[in-house]
Amino acid sequence: MQKPVSVTPASKNRNWLKGLVLLVIAALAVVGYLSVSSKEAIPDVTFVNLQGKKITSQDLRGKVVMINFWATSCVTCVKEMPEMIETFKKYNAQGLEFVAVAMAYDPPNYVLNFVETRKLPFTVALDTQGELAKSFGDIKLTPTTLVVDKDGHIIKKYVGEPDFAALHKLLEKALAA
Repeated sequence: MQKPVSVTPASKNRNWLKGLVLLVIAALAVVGYLSVSSKEAIPDVTFVNLQGKKITSQDLRGKVVMINFWATSCVTCVKEMPEMIETFKKYNAQGLEFVAVAMAYDPPNYVLNFVETRKLPFTVALDTQGELAKSFGDIKLTPTTLVVDKDGHIIKKYVGEPDFAALHKLLEKALAA
């Protein structure tokens, strides 16, 4: 004969606590999945480079892209630019594209002078009306750099100078995907 199992208040509390823990774990799993799977896609925009060539966000699909909002009057932007150049040179042959977007308040002749004197090797676009910055979430702070995967999703946003070692690891992973 089987003995009846007695249910004590302590065992009820343990069962309730186990259920709560499982619920919390399930909720965290769902939140984690959603934060990874719901990457923000870049907006449908057209960049116009200094030579007048148009590049659409659709043209960039299938490539890993860095989009850097910057200004010639931004001290941090000027400071980070040599490392941005080196990053582009290091990964361009592996498929990295780079678009440096000069902010609307930056005089075009200043941008052109900066590009020529620093010999920027990547695409530089003017955002004369501020529409690009608005399209990307109303960017106001410079530098702001977005890393975009081959599917056109933003995988990282840096406000201020990025940690270049971490950025390089992220680019290597995205380029290998």
